[in-house]
Amino acid sequence: MHLVHDPDGAARPLATEVEYAESILEQGRGLMFRSSIPDDYALVFPFDRASRQFIHMLFVRFPLDVLWLVDEEVQKIKTLQPWRSVGYANADTVVELPGGAASGVSAGDTVRLER
Repeated sequence: MHLVHDPDGAARPLATEVEYAESILEQGRGLMFRSSIPDDYALVFPFDRASRQFIHMLFVRFPLDVLWLVDEEVQKIKTLQPWRSVGYANADTVVELPGGAASGVSAGDTVRLER
């Protein structure tokens, strides 16, 4: 599974190691308490429908690029700093990547999972 950024038909991978946080427990824990993640890693939070999704950085030790998506379209992107940042936006999917991994991704771009 790959996470791909495809703004104009020229797809490039954002992550080749993709993990899902599907249960309430997995979503609540997210990346808390981990010392690091690989450069090509993404944690994907799928939701049943688009609604306001809140992300916090409490107990997260490294910066993250967070993407809020609706139907694979980026609604918002924000770099969150360890321990102190929060972010929220309307989304049916939230993606957490290592800080800097989403460089070049903009609101309105397409980001999709490929098998």
